[in-house]
Amino acid sequence: MRRPTFRSSPRRRRHGAPAALALAALTLTTAPATATPPASGGHCARLAHLRVPGAEHQQAACLDELTTAGTVASGHTDPADWAGLTPKDLAVPSGVPGIQIDGYFPDTSTTNTNHGWKHDAQFVIRMPDRWNGGLVIAGTPGNREQYANDRAIADWVLARGYAYAATDKGNTGLAFHRDGDAPGDAMAEWNDRVTELTRAARATIAQRYHRPPSRTLVTGMSNGGYLVRWQLENHPELYDGGVDWEGTLWRADGPNLLDFLPPTLRAYPKYVAGGEGADAARAEMHAAGFPAGSEFLWPYHHKVYWDLTQRIYREELDPGYDGATEAGTPYCATGTPGCDADYDYASRPDEVRRAVERIALTGRIGKPLMTLHGTLDALLPIGRDSDVYARMVREAGRGGLHRYYRIEGGTHADSLVDAFPDRLRPLTPCHRTAFTALEDWLRKGQRPPVSGTVALPAGQDPVTLANTCSLDTRKPTGTRP
Repeated sequence: MRRPTFRSSPRRRRHGAPAALALAALTLTTAPATATPPASGGHCARLAHLRVPGAEHQQAACLDELTTAGTVASGHTDPADWAGLTPKDLAVPSGVPGIQIDGYFPDTSTTNTNHGWKHDAQFVIRMPDRWNGGLVIAGTPGNREQYANDRAIADWVLARGYAYAATDKGNTGLAFHRDGDAPGDAMAEWNDRVTELTRAARATIAQRYHRPPSRTLVTGMSNGGYLVRWQLENHPELYDGGVDWEGTLWRADGPNLLDFLPPTLRAYPKYVAGGEGADAARAEMHAAGFPAGSEFLWPYHHKVYWDLTQRIYREELDPGYDGATEAGTPYCATGTPGCDADYDYASRPDEVRRAVERIALTGRIGKPLMTLHGTLDALLPIGRDSDVYARMVREAGRGGLHRYYRIEGGTHADSLVDAFPDRLRPLTPCHRTAFTALEDWLRKGQRPPVSGTVALPAGQDPVTLANTCSLDTRKPTGTRP
């Protein structure tokens, strides 16, 4: 780990049971660079002159296609990085030539192996030949790398003429918590790396097009949505607005995933076992935040998400809970020493809350923000996440800058729509509708639809649902989350 503005020594590395394998100003240094020669006729003009401020290494290429319609074949994306994030029927745009710069900022961790670099703080910047004057910064979801948003976000905004930039956040993978020196360091670096990339991308775009971007928007899903919230709270001067796609909520006093996942891990085995305790266990699951009607999603999330998510984020923020064991014991039964199913965030030492406070959100956004969240999210339940964040924004006196859309039938991963097409709808098209509504808000002063619940349309075929979404709120949010 190396923060953008200062050196840091490697974080402690402890050995023990491995995690289950599941799925600021910048210094203007001249980075070593390689470049694919531009084609004739002005395509990719100035490619050889572009330098990303602060980058330790960069590699520029002139591409006939910047979207995944071409970058998969050319090797300028990684399909494994964005697998499972979009519905299979999502359309793929094409016809976007331009420049792509891959590279990395100074860092000491080595979890990202893209391009054979074995170096973190990797980034990608894409600049289309036909530019609309805007820049989109994307926060990476989960613990994925810089290409994770290529299908869900980059393809679409590039086709609309935006330049695009994304970062791996400075550490990746299931052992991201090994980065840094103290609890919370790895996650705090995520925020610093997005800030660093935004400044560098704006300067690089000014080199390419001879003027800075006229608007800079930030967007992302899950952990990427958290990054959107944090940036608009802490660096609103860098952005004109953002779209938060089911961002992760972190609050020192809760709710956060460390207080709703442990009761989930305790209750689910009793629920799935059936018998006389099953109804009580189901009620415990609902009390933890998972809504009635989401039960069909629980088996998948128990297998893939709940246990792993609890263990690796608890390890990042509270490594002392299980002593020298690294990231807990997978799927341990309650009563097992150091078991994450028995984790009680409220009873942990104050130092744990201080670690969470370092990355916590406040609701004090400084620029317009559009938030959308699926009502059937079975990883970050809406009642413990975006409902709460919307209330935080209002209580901070920033409600006029916020719109919040509860998407009926939406869940955390759009790939699950393909498995349950009769019960779920994808959020990807709703994100695009929210993005265009933000554009109209910023450019035309046209107020977006009021916050509320977006009803699941009846009788829509999967292809239509995968590519269209109206944000008309058919019913209010009711209890004012």
